[in-house]
Amino acid sequence: MTPPTSEQQLYRFLEDRFTCAQACSECARACAVRVSLLDPDGTERLDRIRRMGVICAEVCDATCGMLSEQSPQNVHGIKVRLEWCRSICLDCALAFDGAPGAEPAAAACRACAVACADFMTSLD
Repeated sequence: MTPPTSEQQLYRFLEDRFTCAQACSECARACAVRVSLLDPDGTERLDRIRRMGVICAEVCDATCGMLSEQSPQNVHGIKVRLEWCRSICLDCALAFDGAPGAEPAAAACRACAVACADFMTSLD
């Protein structure tokens, strides 16, 4: 992608970037809340969910931070980060599936994955 040239292209780019960053932030928050609700003496499955939630929250926080930077960034680097975030979010949503009370966190993970994919598409 070349840098946005028209005012409309710039607006769309910034809107997509903000939507993705916001989804990453929501996902990180949902994962952190979900992890705090898990039984500390849980099973191996709960340990996996806890680990995935922590990883997902950290990846989403890092992605949100990268997207909020004011400095120019290379498009390839942005796409790599977005794909990483999208993939981790989907893995985390799968880990949350079937865990009691984890539906909101799984939904936040999936929404973040969609926002990352949408933003990647806008960069082409």
